[in-house]
Amino acid sequence: MKIIVNKLIAGILSATLLCCLLGSCDQFLDARPDKKLVVPATLADLQAMIDNYSSMSSNTPGAGEASSADFYLTDADWAARGEFDRRVYTWEKDHLFATGDLGNDWSYCFGSTYICNTVLEGLPKIGRTAANAATWDDLKGQALFYRGMNYLNAAWVWCMPYDDESGAMGLPLRLSPDFNTPSLRSTLKETYGQLLDDLKASVPLLPAKTTHPLRPCKAAAWGALAKAYLSMRKYTEAGLYADSCLQVNSALLDYNTLNASASYPIAKANAEVVFDRAAAMPPPLNPSRAKVDSNLYALYPEGDLRKTVFFKRNTNGTYAFKGSYLGTLGVFSGIATDEMYLIRAEAYARAGQTEKALADLNALLRKRWNRNFFREVNAATGAEALQLILLERRKELLMRTLRWMDIKRLNMEGAGISLSRKINGQVYTLPANDLRFALPIPDDVISLSGMQQNPR
Repeated sequence: MKIIVNKLIAGILSATLLCCLLGSCDQFLDARPDKKLVVPATLADLQAMIDNYSSMSSNTPGAGEASSADFYLTDADWAARGEFDRRVYTWEKDHLFATGDLGNDWSYCFGSTYICNTVLEGLPKIGRTAANAATWDDLKGQALFYRGMNYLNAAWVWCMPYDDESGAMGLPLRLSPDFNTPSLRSTLKETYGQLLDDLKASVPLLPAKTTHPLRPCKAAAWGALAKAYLSMRKYTEAGLYADSCLQVNSALLDYNTLNASASYPIAKANAEVVFDRAAAMPPPLNPSRAKVDSNLYALYPEGDLRKTVFFKRNTNGTYAFKGSYLGTLGVFSGIATDEMYLIRAEAYARAGQTEKALADLNALLRKRWNRNFFREVNAATGAEALQLILLERRKELLMRTLRWMDIKRLNMEGAGISLSRKINGQVYTLPANDLRFALPIPDDVISLSGMQQNPR
């Protein structure tokens, strides 16, 4: 089984296949078929494809996190990076992704989506029977869940913020593994409609619980829907789905019990993790070079345990991030209960339900502060509570691939968040609502597919 799956994955992630993922590929169709090509023939084959960690669980786009301003590089570290990393860091308008190979966020995302489509096409060929129904349904649910998550993560990076009326460009919606189907960009409304359909369709198919959070369950799908609706600024729906997720798992880690001096104090697959996934980490985000913004670090007062659990002091007096929910230096991009508490709290606050909003916020903060320092926060109105919640969201969800999306959707609410960085004495800025908040699609994708590039 392992040999079969490895051959299949290798074929899926070949450069030739990438060309076909981008659009029509006549040269590929003219090529002689490989008689040794392995085709998945059993449910176990399909499950093994989805269980391939490098293809499915460590490939969330990281370019949005690299574009946010939670960290900075020294002049020397910036100069030591490759051209693409340097251009991402200074928000250049084009040429942000390596081309000619599979090593960029777009190929990771759409390679994973191809696997989802292969599974969805393969299931009817195997057939659903009384004996395999539970496994068959679960596999379909997993493929729909991953495809929906992939499109959500991609939309956050390569699309402008959601607006029902904008008519903005969305993603090419690949819903089949057919190589010969051209890639055409949908509208942003169509993109979100598809990913919501996928996630909602996955819910009745997925199990209530799984043995490990690397496999999606109903709570993971509800959590993904909460994230999607939050990014769409549909706060009522976001709150309801966050609540559904929390009805299954409402556990919170007590940071008082963690060893803050450890290299990575937060364990992988801990009690808060509903769905475990990692981002493809851009080299500038590596803690060995990424310095935490000093203004951000100053938001954590004495008694806030995140100040020592999340950060370590460098020898030069700067700080690096160590609080990943992966238990390593990697970037966690999955679903966890702390985020669900904050989404539900924000929804309550925006609806004027101040007491409920503060109850969720204080439930979280009680587990984040030293017991001797903790005092419940209070607010007289929903608007006041909202400001407290957004501040804690900023502090709690650091390095989770969420900040880029948050900036975009909050700027649609009038937040006016602009970003700036300084390199070699030159200041680079990204004004609120700038078109560069939708990163350019990789150049080779545009060249091969003929799709329209994001406007600049």
